[in-house]
Amino acid sequence: MDITLFKSSLKEASVIHEIQIKAFKPLLYKYRDYDTSPANESLERIIDRLKQSFTDYYIIKSSNLSVGAIRIVRKENQTYRVSPIFILPEFQGKGIAQKVFSIIEETYNGARLWELDTILQEQGNCYLYEKLGYQKTGEIKQINDKMTIVFYEKRLM
Repeated sequence: MDITLFKSSLKEASVIHEIQIKAFKPLLYKYRDYDTSPANESLERIIDRLKQSFTDYYIIKSSNLSVGAIRIVRKENQTYRVSPIFILPEFQGKGIAQKVFSIIEETYNGARLWELDTILQEQGNCYLYEKLGYQKTGEIKQINDKMTIVFYEKRLM
């Protein structure tokens, strides 16, 4: 599978927004996290993030189709945060995210620490991140009675 990342600008904000809503909508219905779900974020929120000097957005392409996106936040001390990564439901489970993480780690090869978080109840996500070398930090955040966010990090040096 041919996976490429396309660095995005404000021109791609609506594409990113559309994919984000489609990707997160099943989780919104499942967990009812209306205040925190990326499926409920406005286009303006994406535009604001795209304007941040410390943020890089990439559209994930598979055979020239836009199938997802990833946002990389540059922090201090060679620390980077993935927030969020998302792939359209019909393309999930095909190894795309694994390939994207490989590309991102190669692109940001000066990184010492990667951070991300996910839904604890989504065992597939937790399994993927742990398989990629991420470890739970011990920090968790209860969103509601159905959903808990778990925090991960991956140290490289």
